[in-house]
Amino acid sequence: MTRLPAAALLSLGLALPAQAFDLAAMSEAEREMFRAEVRSYLMENPEVLMEAIGVLEQRQAEAQTANDEALVRVNAAEIFEDGHSWVGGNPEGDITLVEFVDYRCGYCRRAHDDVAELVSSDGNIRLVMKEFPILGDQSVLSARFAVATLQIAGPDAYERAHDALITFRGNITEESLAQLAATLGLDGAAIMGRMNSPEVDAVLAANQSLAQRMQISGTPTFIVGPQMLRGYMPLEGMRQVVAGLREN
Repeated sequence: MTRLPAAALLSLGLALPAQAFDLAAMSEAEREMFRAEVRSYLMENPEVLMEAIGVLEQRQAEAQTANDEALVRVNAAEIFEDGHSWVGGNPEGDITLVEFVDYRCGYCRRAHDDVAELVSSDGNIRLVMKEFPILGDQSVLSARFAVATLQIAGPDAYERAHDALITFRGNITEESLAQLAATLGLDGAAIMGRMNSPEVDAVLAANQSLAQRMQISGTPTFIVGPQMLRGYMPLEGMRQVVAGLREN
C-alpha cells in the first residue's frame, strides 16, 4: 500500500463509495497504517471532529423537526380541537398555541408569565391548555381540580383556577384545594365531587394518550402551528417563532 498523507487518506475514505474503499480487502498491516494515519490526522486537527459533531447535531435536529411536524399533522384534530380543553386568548386567532402543563413543574411556572404576556400583547393568538400531570400525586390532584372546575364552572373559573394552581406554593391536598375553591368563589363541594368522576378521568386519559403518540415526556411542551417546542422557551424566543410562522 502506497503511503498517503493523512488528510488524503481521510478524504479518500469519506469520498469513495463503499465498494471502492474496502478496509476488509486490506492486509492487516495496511489497515493498521490507515488507522494510524487517521488517528494522527484527527489528533493534529481536532476541529474536524467538532465540525463533524456539528453536522451530526444539525441533521438530528432537522430529523426531529420533521418528525414533530409529521406528528402534529397526524394528530391535529386532537391537538387543536379536542372539545374538552380550555381555550383562551383570541378564539379566532391566526395562530394556536397549545401547552401541555403540569402545575408542579418549575419550568411551567416560569413559562406562565411569558405565555400570558405573549397572548395578551399579541392579541391574535388562540391558547389551548392540556393538563398533563407527570410529577406525582400532587400534580394529579391539581390537574383533576382544574378539569373539574372547567366542567362545573366554565372557562372563566378555569382560568382563575389555572392561574392560582400554577403559582400555588404549598402542598396540594383535597383540603387545600377545597380552600382554594372557596377563595376563588367557586362551588367547592361540586368541584371536589367531580374530581374523581369518569368525565375527568376521560380528559386526563385522552391527554396522556395524545402525549404518548406525540412522544411528549416532559413539561412544558408547546405546539405552535405545525411546530413542537419541547421545554421552556423565553418570551422573545416564542415571539420569534410566532413571527416566523406568520411570515411563512
